[in-house]
Amino acid sequence: MSDAQAPHYRVAVRALCDFTAREGDLDHRFTPSPSAREGIEGHALVAGRRADDYETELPLSGRYEGLVVSGRADGYDPARNRLEEIKTHRGDLSRMAANQRALHWAQVKVYGALLCAERGLDDVTLALVYLDIATQRETLLTQAATATELNAFFAAQCRRFLDWAEQERCHRERRDRWLAALHFPHAEFRSGQRELAESVYKAAATGRCLLAQAPTGIGKTMATLFPTLKAMPRQRIDRVAFLTMKTPGRRLALDALAQLELAEPCEEGEFGRPALRVLELVARSKACEYPDKACHGDACPLAAGFYDRLPAARQAAVARGWLDREALREVALEHDICPYYLGQELARWSDVCVGDVNHYFDSSALLHGLAQANGWRLALLVDEAHNLVDRARGMYSAELDQRAFSRLHRSAPAPLVKPMGRLVRQWQGLVREQRESGAAKAESSDYGVLAALPQRLVAALNQAAVAITDYLAEHPGGADAALQERLFEALAFIRLAETFGDHSLCDLSQPGRGQAVLGLRNLVPADFLAPRFAQAHSTVLFSATLSPPRYYRDLLGLPSDCVWQTVTTPFRAEQLEVRIPGGISTRLRDREASLDPIVAELADQYRRQPGPYLAFFSSFAYLERVLARLAERQPDVPTWAQTRGMSEAERDAFLARFRPGGRGIGFAVLGGAFGEGVDLPGDRLIGAFIATLGLPPFDPFNEALKARLETRFGCGDAYAYRIPGLIKVVQAAGRVIRDPQDRGTLVLLDDRFRRPDVRRLLPGWWRVD
Repeated sequence: MSDAQAPHYRVAVRALCDFTAREGDLDHRFTPSPSAREGIEGHALVAGRRADDYETELPLSGRYEGLVVSGRADGYDPARNRLEEIKTHRGDLSRMAANQRALHWAQVKVYGALLCAERGLDDVTLALVYLDIATQRETLLTQAATATELNAFFAAQCRRFLDWAEQERCHRERRDRWLAALHFPHAEFRSGQRELAESVYKAAATGRCLLAQAPTGIGKTMATLFPTLKAMPRQRIDRVAFLTMKTPGRRLALDALAQLELAEPCEEGEFGRPALRVLELVARSKACEYPDKACHGDACPLAAGFYDRLPAARQAAVARGWLDREALREVALEHDICPYYLGQELARWSDVCVGDVNHYFDSSALLHGLAQANGWRLALLVDEAHNLVDRARGMYSAELDQRAFSRLHRSAPAPLVKPMGRLVRQWQGLVREQRESGAAKAESSDYGVLAALPQRLVAALNQAAVAITDYLAEHPGGADAALQERLFEALAFIRLAETFGDHSLCDLSQPGRGQAVLGLRNLVPADFLAPRFAQAHSTVLFSATLSPPRYYRDLLGLPSDCVWQTVTTPFRAEQLEVRIPGGISTRLRDREASLDPIVAELADQYRRQPGPYLAFFSSFAYLERVLARLAERQPDVPTWAQTRGMSEAERDAFLARFRPGGRGIGFAVLGGAFGEGVDLPGDRLIGAFIATLGLPPFDPFNEALKARLETRFGCGDAYAYRIPGLIKVVQAAGRVIRDPQDRGTLVLLDDRFRRPDVRRLLPGWWRVD
């Protein structure tokens, strides 16, 4: 191993072998494997069986030319001169794929080379120790190797990697030079855009978190991307992740990046090699070319030989640089490999990743895992961040359906009948206890928040999950989809149960006999998200509605030094006429009485200024009642309405009615598909009616949420009801004024909008008549 050159690149042993030693098919068939905790316990069990002088977690490192390779070998027995790589498994070891075994041998050979070099050994015995979690039996595979052989193997792997590493180093240097010279792509900043861009740059420069409320229409996407890219060279930022809530947000980010001319200019003024690699991360369901085929080489042609063709595809992809969904698919299909898994690989080598928030904040998020494993300095940009509270709650919640597990019990193979029977009986016992408790309180027993986790049911669920896992390990070809689905649901529930605390609640709903649903509902995502924010070098969360800041700091777990900024709006009060008619209440008890006054306001405003309007309501039922009354009293007013479960084509048709010179009122549900992320500039939309405060329903769940938030933050009513509702109102109202030239009308149809506590949560530039 030569140390003649200063190291240019560092890589872990596992990452080196993943890059150089993988071969053969992609195989993502479900094969039950030990959990991380079981793996740790298995390693400890093997180590405990060894002699007292056995060395565990042995740190090893070495250098080859400009590459430093390091890692921790699982164990070394000096008496036997045996270096061990310990792998835990379930089921018949003979079913392990040959390419997986080859990868394990590559890892232990690299560790062997490092050990021989460090300790001056002439040879060593290499061992793969496979521990069956179920039986705790070891299978030992060994081979003798000389230091010369191992050093040659190590050098071959390093040479393969070093060519790539050198390419990456050169790309990083080119990228940073290009970014240092990067200019804003427009002649001037929009009003408020420079203010936001300067704050974003400071956040990247100081490694802090910024919570930025910035109005619609100032160009927030470019105002966050451009300064972060400019900060990358000076702050040694490795990657930027632009995270969105919906697909249109990804498109806006890609459009902004495309304006930067992402290739280096050649002498002739043309553009050559890509200076910045951009990757769009797409969900597996949307990227799959063969959704009817299983994800392995025996079924899918794009999985067969995947790792053999990956190096050429990877090289072609990084040479291309721009990898949105269409470009990535094109490269993948040119090399006959899966687009989705090519994208997963390229997340390691791209400068900017654009994707959904789940790619960083979900419990098993790809980008977070890569940032951790590689020690990246990662800059996060989170668009429409007001949605992150609800999205994160969903990421850290789970539920179990009694009917699904009962059906599985009735059809279960013989080895699973007893564990599934225990689980079904625990379900029945829990339901009975809840019903008796509800009856004793003279309250509805259809829904209840449990005082604690039902430990007996969770224990039975854990036993059932272990039994299903062991069965699937022994019968890999005989498992039906339902068995795997129930296992995944059980494992998700068990994982969350292990971290259960005051950030979540456990509830039981019983819509009918044998139809109970047990839920673990996250209420405060902060406990899960705080480590994700701490991992990032810098974070910018931005949206038009991020007020009050304390709400987001508390519920998202933002760092204590997080900076709050509200960007000066370019809009003037005279652009938006805001009216709150008196005498209208949209409270549930007043719905019937509100129909005629609301219809009168809709018709009067439309006749006063004909054009396209949006009218928002709290529910489809309320929407339909107002729509019917308007058709009855004012049949000449054109209308169209959002319906439940609209397809993408139907949503497009709804929006197509909003055209320059158009007329009529589109009816929609507040918080639905048309309440945000919809851009109808100019006279495509001249006004909006909002007949609701957007408050969540006053049901047992939201009352439990309110109580929990009151206990933890002292703001139960505001955090559970008022703030989330008015965020939806402000977002919907934001459809009317999109740029400094727009003018329009906003009619707030509820007398509660006049209350001071509500008015404080409305944008300061609104002047309410």
